[in-house]
Amino acid sequence: MALHRNLLKKSNGYRSLCLLSCNSKHFSAVSSQPQVPPFDYKPKPYKGPLSDDILQKRKKFLGPSLFYYYQKTLNIVEGKMQYLFDESGRRYLDAFAGIVTVSCGHCHPVVLDAIVEQSKLLQHATTIYLHHAIADFAEALAAKMPGNLKVVYFVNSGSEANELAMLMARLYTGNLEMITLRNAYHGGSSGAIGLTALNTWKYAIPQEEIHHVINPDPYRGLFGSDASLYAKDVQDHIDFGTSGRVAVGGAVELAPSYLKLVYNIVHKAGGVCIADEVQTGFGRTGSHYWGFETQGVVPDIVTMAKGIGNGLPLAAVVTTPEIASVMAQKIQFNTFGGNPVCSVGGHAVLKVLDKEKRQEHSANVGSHLIERLRALQQRHEIIGDVRGRGIMVGIELVTDRIEKTPAEAETAVLFEKLRELSLLVGKSGLHRNMFRINPPMCFT
Repeated sequence: MALHRNLLKKSNGYRSLCLLSCNSKHFSAVSSQPQVPPFDYKPKPYKGPLSDDILQKRKKFLGPSLFYYYQKTLNIVEGKMQYLFDESGRRYLDAFAGIVTVSCGHCHPVVLDAIVEQSKLLQHATTIYLHHAIADFAEALAAKMPGNLKVVYFVNSGSEANELAMLMARLYTGNLEMITLRNAYHGGSSGAIGLTALNTWKYAIPQEEIHHVINPDPYRGLFGSDASLYAKDVQDHIDFGTSGRVAVGGAVELAPSYLKLVYNIVHKAGGVCIADEVQTGFGRTGSHYWGFETQGVVPDIVTMAKGIGNGLPLAAVVTTPEIASVMAQKIQFNTFGGNPVCSVGGHAVLKVLDKEKRQEHSANVGSHLIERLRALQQRHEIIGDVRGRGIMVGIELVTDRIEKTPAEAETAVLFEKLRELSLLVGKSGLHRNMFRINPPMCFT
């Protein structure tokens, strides 16, 4: 089988986004700094514990694997649309959206009202009883899918969705071996860690028949933008590294036509293709509702999470009736999958994205953002690459454009500087030299 996450590069990068606003309107002298735009909202006074006390409690009672951003940790206490507020009431422009999770906007009133009203009626009832919310939401989600992707399974996280997809693919094909991409991330559960091929996320645990092929990365990839050579690597792994029969295979801002070539190879090997749309789905890429559509393919199974619930613990797996039928061999049950509160919240998200034309909006804002960042790239040698679609953008910083030497130390300095300017971005990459710009889809 073939599994990919259309990450537009999970290890994305960035340089000074603040300069997008640094025109004459925003500063008239070299010494002045850009300001976040005006916003007609006043946060509530915060009377809770302060950041130092919270940090100490986290260190004492929460797992040591947790990490946090910034040398001076942020205590975020309120959010509204594309903005976050800290304990002092300071406002930050959120260009990371809770790690690409807040799609409609923080505390979007339509989504919030749906959640509150449902919570007043019924917070929880499992699928052993009937409730209209799960059926209505599944119907609306299936309507967004191409081809015969019409059967929905609701779960709680992207990791859980990928685990279910792996199980489904193995049962359907009768094959165990899986192919995924180097430098990919698919979750933190034991099975998803096996799929992940990035050492920062991997523990030394057994992996079940998983093969990692070369990432078709047009910037750093071994074969540049030549999709045929990356596809040949997949074929070579099937021919020489597997039994010849695979269950599933995978992807970044992919080399053009890569998925068409790989899907064909995987299907010939008796496998199915899984698209991990946990971060790229729901119109964020602008040109299409789903990331895989940018390559003109239809997967056999699609996993999704994050933006599906605008922050709710919600995820889904969507597949065909034929593949779904294998799950009827035993009981497949999820206590919180299809919870009525999450279901009405997720359904409200779909309605907001449609009504407010967020896909079209992401295309317009994203094209402007990428154009301005590429203009900066022409002026600043440290910006090695600007990539992405819609408002899923990465900027990679390098000290040498020819050698593509990661600018790890410089990225760390800029990261802190952006926070000082009230701009929150993501930082990623094996060498921590990339900024990720993935704001809520209400970003203007």
